Amino acid sequence: MGFRFLSVVVLAGALAGAQIADPTHPTAPEDGNSSPAPVALSREQIQEMIRKVADNDDANDKRQRDYTYIERVEEHKLNGKGEVSSTEIRTYDVVEIYNEQCRRMTAKNDKPLSPKEAAKEDEKIQKIIDKRKNESESQRAKRLKEEEKDHEEARQFVKEVADAYDFTLVGMESLDGRETYAIDAEPRKGFEAKRKEAKILPKFRFRVWIDKAENQWVKLDAECIDTVSFGLFLARIHKGSRILIDTTRVNDEVWLPRHVAVHVDVRLALLKNLNVEEDITYRDYKKFHAASKIVGVEEVK
Repeated sequence: MGFRFLSVVVLAGALAGAQIADPTHPTAPEDGNSSPAPVALSREQIQEMIRKVADNDDANDKRQRDYTYIERVEEHKLNGKGEVSSTEIRTYDVVEIYNEQCRRMTAKNDKPLSPKEAAKEDEKIQKIIDKRKNESESQRAKRLKEEEKDHEEARQFVKEVADAYDFTLVGMESLDGRETYAIDAEPRKGFEAKRKEAKILPKFRFRVWIDKAENQWVKLDAECIDTVSFGLFLARIHKGSRILIDTTRVNDEVWLPRHVAVHVDVRLALLKNLNVEEDITYRDYKKFHAASKIVGVEEVK
């Protein structure tokens, strides 16, 4: 998560979200304690802070794979008037299978799955287990190499965030009893992306809250300020799409997502515009023990 928020927006066809306050006028901190910045920080100082935060975010992303948790996704589809036309709620157990996180749906609209639906979920998980159990050494090596390549590409993308924006220290705010820097980020004129994927960065602005003691981002509020297109007819995310992410400290070792709210106005392929909202909550984080061994779908229930 974190500075990977743009990657989340890129996958907006699978996401939706809730209306979020303007990132230039964020909502009040949870305990209502805020104050102006005690000192001014130069752009270079904030850039260095952002780079450290990006490195820590990368470490958190790796540590998150060591946890299982429950994910609840509430999706609203909106009509042309902005009114909710349909709602669907899905609850998942996120489990660890051979060092890979997998989602197993356990409830729909806050009701347990039917026996038939549950069987399909079990079958999906069992296929993953069987595939990993029967994987040859060469297949495993190839998969891990591809995963590492994808991870490195994402890490390089995140690094460009520090160069893509003009940063302003807005003030200090207390979130969950921790002192944070509140920093605004506006696209920097003249920014030239080194990577193709980073060309979308100037189309977003955001405010980020950074834990003063640990250089960890704890909250992110971002807005799409210009239409983002992917491919000739693949997808187009419209101006005004937004995302809000809150994190929480787990086991005094890692910052993990607690709440994600997204509002996406997107056109997929040649279909009509899809205006959707999605509210995602995460709970019951439990560290997965490396000594554990999954031998069948019963182990992940």
